[in-house]
Amino acid sequence: MTALIAGFSVGFSLILVIGAQNAFVLRQGLRRSHVFAVALTCSLSDALLIVLGVTSFSAISARLPQITPFMVWAGAAFLFVYGALRFRAAWIGGEQLNAAQEDAGSLKAAIATLLALTWLNPHVYLDTVVLIGSISTEYGTQASLFGLGAVIASFVFFFGLAYGARALAPIFARPTAWRILDVGIGLVMWLLAAKLVLT
Repeated sequence: MTALIAGFSVGFSLILVIGAQNAFVLRQGLRRSHVFAVALTCSLSDALLIVLGVTSFSAISARLPQITPFMVWAGAAFLFVYGALRFRAAWIGGEQLNAAQEDAGSLKAAIATLLALTWLNPHVYLDTVVLIGSISTEYGTQASLFGLGAVIASFVFFFGLAYGARALAPIFARPTAWRILDVGIGLVMWLLAAKLVLT
């Protein structure tokens, strides 16, 4: 149980920080758009990466050292473009939450965007494959329990964020709130991109 709880604690603390993936889940939850599918996609993606990190992170970094700079620049470019799109949405304005439109937008487009935000983001790999993978080695034969705890944390967080966002629905019935959210998300995306490039 110690390894399981430690995995849950580490996984939850890493995923709690706002990022591209979390911001998108929050936005979809506020719009009540494909909430279950979005939360499930995030959780399963995290689970796959955590399992990869716990089982083989050492071998990956030793065999593919050149993958790190590629992921950094590709991820920074993607975050910059996504941030620019959010700034554009804030500038245009006019968006507001309509509770009657439970399924606004395309499921395919939402999942495609989410997969890109997840799998093209170097921070995801650093947090799951590298950090969780390296910490899991400290638990020896219980490394799988550590990984399971981190996986459970991902499911709890993403479903909690996606469905908990509905409590904020009255606030986001106003277009101004959407503009503020879009500007905030845009700033986060650009800060993450700058951090990747500078470090």
